[in-house]
Amino acid sequence: MIKINVDMNKCQHYGMCVFEAPKVFKLNDEDKLEYLATAEDSELGNVEAAIDVCPMQAIFIVD
Repeated sequence: MIKINVDMNKCQHYGMCVFEAPKVFKLNDEDKLEYLATAEDSELGNVEAAIDVCPMQAIFIVD
């Protein structure tokens, strides 16, 4: 399992991560980011892509 953290103080809810890893990240009805704190290992590439495209660099994989 992958452990994921988003620094919500940095996150500006652009939603770029949603396009890269829609099984992990989503924007709610208020356009605020929601995410799974853990994801299947098969999502690693998508989560890494979401980290790369985040303009605020607010997403981290936790060891």
